[in-house]
Amino acid sequence: MLWPFNRFRNPPGPRSTIEAIYGMIVAQAREPAFYASLNVPDTVNGRFDMLLLHLWMVLRRLRACEDGEVPAQVLFDRFCADMDDNLREMGVGDLTVPRRMQEFGEAFYGRSAAYDAALDAGGDELATAIGRNILDSAHAASATRIAAYVREALAILAPRGRDALLSADWRFPSPAIRDPQ
Repeated sequence: MLWPFNRFRNPPGPRSTIEAIYGMIVAQAREPAFYASLNVPDTVNGRFDMLLLHLWMVLRRLRACEDGEVPAQVLFDRFCADMDDNLREMGVGDLTVPRRMQEFGEAFYGRSAAYDAALDAGGDELATAIGRNILDSAHAASATRIAAYVREALAILAPRGRDALLSADWRFPSPAIRDPQ
């Protein structure tokens, strides 16, 4: 009997497309090469940091597109719903979930600001930000390689407009070991 009211809970938007894009982000963040070859810690925090990095790249491009704010918000909301679901599956209590969600939001916005500032600054700043946020300031060579990967991914996303991004027919580059550019 409540089904007519679902439209108030679920904002309009390309849900299946957002699901496909979010699935691509999650799958890429779990790519074994990050953990086996690039020294990203294979921990809950390491995987979370890789998820944030990939989400940031896609949201950065979507928000730069004309009319990209709505799908960017829907994608971010999907991320938040996923984090909420994961917390509850891990047995985190109802009273603790809001605090943890706030921590996730702060982590996302803090890292996004750091990565945006690093890209604007140029040079090795992106590698420094990645090293600080993902690799705990260890493995400078890996941070440089991940920064090269991020630049390659951003270059793949850059020429795509809103509709091309939402088509979900693009792919992230391979995170295989690469020489810095």
